[in-house]
Amino acid sequence: MINGVSMKINIDEYIINALKEDITSEDVTTNAIMRDNKKGKAQLICKEDGVICGLEVFERAFTLLDKEAYFEGYYKDGDFIKKGELIGYIHGDIKAILSGERTALNYLQRMSGIASQTREMVEVLKDYKTTLLDTRKTVPNMRPFEKYAVVVGGGKNHRYNLSDGILIKDNHIDAAGSVTKAIELAKDYAPFVRKIEVETENLEMVKEALDAGADIIMLDNMSNEMMSKAVKMIDGKALSECSGNVSKERLVEIAKTGVDYVSCGALTHSVSALDISLKNLVVEE
Repeated sequence: MINGVSMKINIDEYIINALKEDITSEDVTTNAIMRDNKKGKAQLICKEDGVICGLEVFERAFTLLDKEAYFEGYYKDGDFIKKGELIGYIHGDIKAILSGERTALNYLQRMSGIASQTREMVEVLKDYKTTLLDTRKTVPNMRPFEKYAVVVGGGKNHRYNLSDGILIKDNHIDAAGSVTKAIELAKDYAPFVRKIEVETENLEMVKEALDAGADIIMLDNMSNEMMSKAVKMIDGKALSECSGNVSKERLVEIAKTGVDYVSCGALTHSVSALDISLKNLVVEE
């Protein structure tokens, strides 16, 4: 979760770098308009229906600029909010509010967009056993936030990074010489507790992966018909995962094949940010 000590250790560096990107020496506009430090507040308003996500990150962008800043929120991550609703108030030094606004909103809007899209896709799968997963197709330096947003939306995380699990893809197979050889090498090298997943493109590769003892078999860019045959061939001897050309419109047909998991890169690489604004700033005298 993005909270407490874990946030300070793992998340602050990302947010600080984002703030540095936006403020290389000073916020010249704010410093010109606000010559003195004054307290104030601004409203966080939803301008589009969706799932809110990233409120703690939003607040942190301001507290890194003003340790006394705080967010007075009326919702929590995972709540569905509607257009026009007041999400809460950010309180603090006016300079910090003005300088941190864009960075804070960038995180909040993108994370909320991911959570919203994930929620929609999870809802489509609610009557099936298939579980929705994300991928590593994330924006550089945004992975902790984006994968958190997927979970808030109701999805599950695939491996977090290259150290997190073994996934033998087409180029690994080419490098090893065959599916069987790649699995043998992985079993010889990896710790006993590591599961081994193999990407397959046809039924012959599925059979080879099964015979070699793969724990998870990815069915990559297969037609629904071929996927159904693959799932029957696997027959519970390994877990199955669909990947490639996954869309909301295709989810039901994928789930009907009986596949255990479906991974969707579009959850993070093709998402639209949720429209949220910081408005009606008030300077306190």
